[in-house]
Amino acid sequence: MKFFATIATLVIAAVANVQAVSWKDCAPVGTADLTISSFTVTPYPLCIGQNVCASGTGVLSVPVIAPAKLQISGSYLGRVVYTDNQDLCAISAAYGQPCPIPVSVTSITACVLVKTSAPANINVQLTVKAFNGNNHILFCQEATVQATNCA
Repeated sequence: MKFFATIATLVIAAVANVQAVSWKDCAPVGTADLTISSFTVTPYPLCIGQNVCASGTGVLSVPVIAPAKLQISGSYLGRVVYTDNQDLCAISAAYGQPCPIPVSVTSITACVLVKTSAPANINVQLTVKAFNGNNHILFCQEATVQATNCA
């Protein structure tokens, strides 16, 4: 019985490790208008052909103004295998926070469709970068992620 409990614990730990994504800041030091304290993406793994939502919490040093942009790119073995560019103000307006976004806002959620061209079941170095309307970097986050064909 103890053996089965140990196996179950190992399986649960392996699944938890697969689900964990460690995001890191990729903006050059001192350049981002938004200092991120937490960044999450749900669901994970990413579902090809379905929406994925990124939520960031942090401190804005200046308001987010139009035409703010969201750039998503994925690389595999040094080659770009996925790109997507979005209007960040349009996305945030859809979730009740139109631009300009004041510095008093501490949390932003943006949901986008994972394109059907996303590669399935491989580890991709994903970079999520946002630019303010004046082309300053809002934030940059990167992590190794997987996308899959979800049911």
